[in-house]
Amino acid sequence: MQPSQPSTRPTSGRERAAALRRTPAARPPQQRTPHDRADGPPPTAAPRSAPPEVVPAPCPPEDRERLLAGSHHDPHGVLGAHPADGGTVIRALRPHARSVTVVAEGLRAELHDDGDGFFSGRLPLSAEQGVPAYRLLVGYEGGTHETEDAYRFLPALGDLDLHLIGEGRHEELWKALGAHPMTHQGVTGTRFTVWAPNARGVRVTGTFNFWDGAGFPLRSLGATGVWELFVPAVGEGELYKFEITRPDGSRTLRADPMARRTECPPATASVITSSDYEWGDQEWLARRGEVPAHEAPFSVYEVHLPSWRPGLGYRQLAEQLPAYVAELGFTHVELMPVAEHPFGGSWGYQVTGFYAPTARMGTPDDFKYLVDSLHRAGIGVIMDWVPAHFPRDAWALAEFDGRPLYEHPDPQRAAHPDWGTLEFDLGRREVRNFLIANAVYWCEEFHMDGLRVDAVASMLYLDYSREDGQWTPNEHGGRENLDAVAFLQEMNATVYRRVPGMVTIAEESTAWDGVTRATHHVGPSGFGGLGFGLKWNMGWMHDSLEYMAHDPVHRAYHHDRITFSMVYAYSENYVLPISHDEVVHGKRSLVSKMPGDWWRQRADLRAYLGFMWAHPGKQLLFMGQEFAQGAEWSEAHGPDWWLLDPSYGAAADHRGVRDLVADLNAVYRRTPALWQRDVSPDGFRWVLADGAGDNVLAFLRYDAEGSPLLAVCNFSPVVREDFRVGVPDDVPAWAEVLNTDAERYGGSGACGSGPLKPEPQPWHGMAASLRLTLPPLSTVWLTPA
Repeated sequence: MQPSQPSTRPTSGRERAAALRRTPAARPPQQRTPHDRADGPPPTAAPRSAPPEVVPAPCPPEDRERLLAGSHHDPHGVLGAHPADGGTVIRALRPHARSVTVVAEGLRAELHDDGDGFFSGRLPLSAEQGVPAYRLLVGYEGGTHETEDAYRFLPALGDLDLHLIGEGRHEELWKALGAHPMTHQGVTGTRFTVWAPNARGVRVTGTFNFWDGAGFPLRSLGATGVWELFVPAVGEGELYKFEITRPDGSRTLRADPMARRTECPPATASVITSSDYEWGDQEWLARRGEVPAHEAPFSVYEVHLPSWRPGLGYRQLAEQLPAYVAELGFTHVELMPVAEHPFGGSWGYQVTGFYAPTARMGTPDDFKYLVDSLHRAGIGVIMDWVPAHFPRDAWALAEFDGRPLYEHPDPQRAAHPDWGTLEFDLGRREVRNFLIANAVYWCEEFHMDGLRVDAVASMLYLDYSREDGQWTPNEHGGRENLDAVAFLQEMNATVYRRVPGMVTIAEESTAWDGVTRATHHVGPSGFGGLGFGLKWNMGWMHDSLEYMAHDPVHRAYHHDRITFSMVYAYSENYVLPISHDEVVHGKRSLVSKMPGDWWRQRADLRAYLGFMWAHPGKQLLFMGQEFAQGAEWSEAHGPDWWLLDPSYGAAADHRGVRDLVADLNAVYRRTPALWQRDVSPDGFRWVLADGAGDNVLAFLRYDAEGSPLLAVCNFSPVVREDFRVGVPDDVPAWAEVLNTDAERYGGSGACGSGPLKPEPQPWHGMAASLRLTLPPLSTVWLTPA
C-alpha cells in the first residue's frame, strides 16, 4: 500500500457545501451532488484545433438500470474509459450535472448527455498503449468543476490482500479495509473498501458528495465479498458511510465497520483519518517483555476514562492520570472499553466502532498521546476488549448487508439472552479475522500492553443463560461452543506471536479447564488450553467479599470463604479483581460492604486490602475504592474526589486509605515474595488456616530464592495479645513492613511491632514461632529483618 498522504484541499466538504448553498444559482445540496472539487486546478485551456465530433456511446439499458438502482457489481466495466473501434469510449455518471467535458492532452470534447446523469462519447483517443490520463470538466448550475475520474483507476487493493481476506488470515485487516487516504497512480485521494458479500451493490456517500452516493458506486472484487472505490481529491476529515443495496433491493446506510475514527455520538458517521503520531515509548516497549506478566509485579488500577475526571479529553487526562497512578504505585491501568459505542450508559461494553477510540474525548492520535504518556511514566496499559457481542443499531453491524453477516445466522445462536445484543458468528472465517485483526490492531497501532477479554464465559457455552430447548448441542453432543474455543485459541496465539510482552486476561467466571494453559497442551477435558496469560478469579472475589460482609461475631462460621481460594489457586494464573461490576447496581461500594460503624468499616477495608495484596495472584482495584468512596460508582459523575479535599471534615479518613494503597503497592513491588511465584505452589505455605474461632489466618509467601514474607490477618475487632504464630527457624529476626492499623492510615496505631526474634518453640507445624500482638481488624506483613 502507498504511504498515506493528506489531502491538499484547503477546505472541508462541509465548508464547500456551505459555499455552494450561498451561490444564488445553486440548487440545494440534496438536489445537487458534484463530487468534483471547486478548489481543484484551473480548467485546462482549450486546444487551438476544433473540438472533435463526439459520437454517443450510452450505457446498455441493463447496466444503466442497475447503476441507477445502486445494484451494479462492476461500475468500472461500464463507466470510465474503454478501448473501442476508432478510439475510446468514455462514460460518466454525474447526477445533477448539466455537462461533462473530457480534457486530455491535445483534446477537449463535451460528452453527450444521455439523461438521468449519464454522459458518454466515443473519442479519438488512442488506446494502443493504454488510455491516456484525462480529467473531467463537470458543469453544474452553480459552476464548473475539474476533477479526476474515479472510474479510470485500477483497483487500489492488491491480490495478496484479497487472498488473505478470502482465507480469513489477514492479520492487518485494518490496512486493507476501510477508508485510507493515499496516492494511487500518482493521484491523491481515498480508497474505500468494505466487506459486504450479500450486497447487490455498494455506494459511498459523505460530506464530499453532499451525502448522495448515486455517482459513487463501488466495484466488487471477486468472490471475497469486498467492494472497492478510489475517490480522487477526497482526504482526511471527511465524513462518510456506505449505502448498501440489500438482496431484496432495499437500501441501508451503514457506518464503516473498519472505521478508525468516528463522529462523536450520538452522530454516527465514519471519519476518514490517517495518523502521523510519533511515539516516545520505545524504551518501555523494549523492556516490557523481559519478565512474563505472571512472574512480575502486576497491580492494576481500573479506570472508566469518561468519568475519571468528567469533561477531560485524552490529552487533558494525560496530564493527570499518569501522575496519579504513579503516585499510588500501580504497575498498570486497565481502561474500560474505549472503542466507539453509541450509549454511554453501556460503559463501552456495547461496541459499534471496533477500530475507533471513542470520539467523546478526542481523536485517535489524542488517545495515542494518553497511552504514550502512561508508558513514559512507567505504567502499562490494558484495554477491555469486547468480542462477545455487539448492539443491534440499524446503522452498524446488525444484518450489515441485508442478511446476518457478523452475527450467527441461527437466531438462537445470534441473540444474546441477557443484553439484547447479537453474538458474533465465530465459525465464519471472515468474522474471526475481523476480531483477531482487531485485537492485533489495538496492540500494534495503540501500543496496548494487554487485553482484558470481556464475557468469555458467555462465548464458551452454547447454553449460557439459555433454558432447555433454547440451544442446540455441538457436533459431539456437548454444551461447549467449539467455534468460540477455536477463536480464542487463534486470537491468543496470534497476538502473543506478533506483540512481544503483551498479556491477555480472561474475564471467565466458570471452572472451564485450561483458560491460561497453552493452546497446544490438551487437558482432561480433551480441549487444548485457551492460551490466556491471566484469568480473573471471580470465585475469590465472591467468597472473600461474602466473608467480609458478615459481622465479625459470625465470621467464624464462614471461615472457609476466606481460605477456600487456596484449594484451586494454582489451577490458573489469576488476577484478584475488585472491579466496577462490584460497586454498582445496588452492590454498594467496597467500604460500604463492610459491617459496623464508620471506623470498623474502614478498618475492615484496610485489613481486606492487606489480605488481597498478600494473597497469591495479581491485584485489580476500581477507581474510587483506593480512597474508600462510600457511594456507588456512577458513570455520570465518577469518583467523589471531594472526599479528599482538606476542607472536608472526614478527608483524613479517606486519605489514610489512599496512603495505605500506595504503601501496599510500594512494599509489593519491592518484595518479590509477593509476586515472583504467584503461579507456583512452592511460593505459598499456610501457617494458620483453621483459626476460625479467632477470625485469624496466617500464611507465608516465598520468592524464587526462598526469602519469605509472613502475612497475619486478624478479622476480629479485638486486640489479640501474645498470639503465637509458627515461623521457619532459619530467619533470625523479623521486622514489620506493613500494618493496616497504623495511625497514618486511620487506624489505632496502638500495636506496632518492632524487630521480633523467633522463639525455638515449635508451632503450627513450624520449628519456631513468634509471639505477636495483633491489632483489631488488621493485616500485618513481616519480612526477615
